[in-house]
Amino acid sequence: MKVGFCGLGVMGSPMARHLASKGHDVVVYNRSSEKAKQWVEKNGGSSALTPREVGEQCEVVMVCVGNDNDVRDVVYGPDGALAGAEAGSVLIDHTTASASVARELCGAAKSLGLHFIDAPVSGGQGGAQNGLLTVMCGGDESVFDCVKPVAMAFSRAFTLMGESGAGQLTKMVNQICIAGLVQGLSEAIAFGQKAG
Repeated sequence: MKVGFCGLGVMGSPMARHLASKGHDVVVYNRSSEKAKQWVEKNGGSSALTPREVGEQCEVVMVCVGNDNDVRDVVYGPDGALAGAEAGSVLIDHTTASASVARELCGAAKSLGLHFIDAPVSGGQGGAQNGLLTVMCGGDESVFDCVKPVAMAFSRAFTLMGESGAGQLTKMVNQICIAGLVQGLSEAIAFGQKAG
């Protein structure tokens, strides 16, 4: 399958690499085109100068960038992924973003005859490098079922949590749990140090 990947940071670069290593024809985009060219030299596939070009070439386009506004920059506008995507293709957002932007993107995709899955990842840089990410998804079950085999290239678990936005909400639950554990660990260390 021809898969697009927008965002080649510490998470996106190895995720895209796993897609290529599993036989997918990968088209990459990064704000720094030099980084995209270097990725292609190491992993094969091709690079695009805009997200629109990725959308024009791929039936599945994955995005993994920094935040809500970064996602909007990649997806919207005349050079955005949605502008180039053909009806029936799927946009998957792996960014840890808000549930509200996930619902917004779902509506924008549907209005163009496209599909959308919000799919934030957990597992950190090590999980991305080793292809062992946990992915929490929101969207239509039939679309989820179509893209799951593709995403399993970099995942140990790819799970549908509910409708659009549910993936992002699940990731927030995960983050709250981790923050609580870190806070508890910090308190325990401080207590132990004071106790000698």
